[in-house]
Amino acid sequence: MADVRREQRHVVTACYLGWTLDAFDYFIMAFTLDDVARTFHSDRTTLSWAFTATLAMRPVGALIFGRIADRFGRRPTLMANVLLYSVLEFASGFAPSLTSFLALRALFGVAMGGEWGVGASLTMESIPASWRGTVSGLLQAGYPSGYLLATLANWLAIGSVGWRGLFMLGALPALLVLYIRLNVPESPDWAARGVSERRAGLITVLRRHFGLTIYAVLMMAAFNFFSHGTQDLYKSFLTHDHGLSLDSATTILLFMNVAAIVGGIGCATLSQRFGRRRAIVSAAVLSLPVLPLWAFSNDPVAIGVGAFLMQLCVQGAWGVVPAHLNEISPVAIRGTFPGLTYTLGNLLASINHPVQSGLADAYFRGNLSWPLAIVVGMAALVIAVLVGFGREARDIRMGAERPAINADRSAIKSAATDLPK
Repeated sequence: MADVRREQRHVVTACYLGWTLDAFDYFIMAFTLDDVARTFHSDRTTLSWAFTATLAMRPVGALIFGRIADRFGRRPTLMANVLLYSVLEFASGFAPSLTSFLALRALFGVAMGGEWGVGASLTMESIPASWRGTVSGLLQAGYPSGYLLATLANWLAIGSVGWRGLFMLGALPALLVLYIRLNVPESPDWAARGVSERRAGLITVLRRHFGLTIYAVLMMAAFNFFSHGTQDLYKSFLTHDHGLSLDSATTILLFMNVAAIVGGIGCATLSQRFGRRRAIVSAAVLSLPVLPLWAFSNDPVAIGVGAFLMQLCVQGAWGVVPAHLNEISPVAIRGTFPGLTYTLGNLLASINHPVQSGLADAYFRGNLSWPLAIVVGMAALVIAVLVGFGREARDIRMGAERPAINADRSAIKSAATDLPK
């Protein structure tokens, strides 16, 4: 039993680090936006399409890597995925032109799109049900953890290595592959499946769960507007709109990401007792009274308090997502479904950056306060409605707690109807 628990802890650690380092690579772009624009003689709104290219390609990665994970296993797929996004981030630092840079960011989106779904399914299938809430929050905390690391890297190194050097730091996550290779076992849920279930047709299962699929995509679109709406342009909001120094902005961003980690783990842990839907809806609704302080304050202290409280709510809701989305997923395609619906929602939300920038430039003289507040407020309301009236499967069995499915003709049907009504 001690060996099993140790292996489970290794799985959680590896998947947390995988998402942390993936997010670190992504947010390097957010912090170097103005520097990259100057290098390629462009502007902030044009360069914002680099975010759109990354986010828009994530469903492709989720589909490719998800299907590989369902067919050949979570562990080798995760290793290949981490290696690919590390190489592409490193290559972005050598981009000779704006066109090549945007192409590399699109390819990075493919790799980024695969990591979350594969890592989340490997984790949730490998741990006891009683861990799911807290581990869900920890896994999702990898996102603000990566943001925090990117904040520190930008603060400490941008002056000495430039934006290209920061992108080259993206090669470091490749070392995680060695840790996974030496310490992380395959998902017991996947290993227990027969050949028939591993080859279950994606379209067949999705057709049987068409309503669930559409619902999950719309839900994740709202979640991604909620998250990206509060993060992607926030550093620029602090330094450009409020004229804060890099040191002051960095301090606020660090506290903001500490709040995100605390909120994600805390809310997800509470969801284990009070339910996934109740925890998510509460966090989303609580963000609404924070909006005025967060978006319209002028004093640096008030801005910092608003940022802290907002990320408690935003990432509090997000912390429940890995567990919730895996629990409502059809079993036969759990390696694909969470990542695919998450990234398709991300695709719908990939216009967030240009929308907020465009609204600011067109209607608010470049000021981001109202565009930030409008997008985030609407996203919070949509999340509250969709999740509040949605389904929950907190008690579903998976991993060692789920009986192995016989490798016969009934496997696909059984897998497709495994969710509680």
